[in-house]
Order: sequence, then structure tokens, then C-alpha cells
Amino acid sequence: MEQNFKLRQIEDALRHPDSQKEDIITIFLALQRQCFVLSNNVTNLVSKWPTVQPVQSDQKEYTDQEK
Repeated sequence: MEQNFKLRQIEDALRHPDSQKEDIITIFLALQRQCFVLSNNVTNLVSKWPTVQPVQSDQKEYTDQEK
């Protein structure tokens, strides 16, 4: 809900007749930089995410005792 409110505030400010092109360019570039940073972070996280879950020694001992 709060995000929608913030988006509406930004939209209203950008659509205001007194808004200048330079302000819109500044906002656009800042948002694009944020998008790049988030994309890079997600890419790094996924690339370093383990594909195989390591077996912990406690769990292995527990399963061995069940047999």
C-alpha cells in the first residue's frame, strides 16, 4: 500500500507542469542504476547458490540409526 502511494507521488510530481526534463532524466538514470545493481546482485547470488545440499553429519547418523 505504501509503495503504491510513493509511486503515485512520483507520478504526480513528474506529470506536474513545472517538472523539468532534467529532473525526469535524473530520476530515470537513478532508477536504471538501481535496476542494474539489483540485477547484478541476483545474478551473483544465483551463481553462488549451492546446487547440491551438503549432508550434515547429524542427519547422516540419524538415518543410519534408523536402518
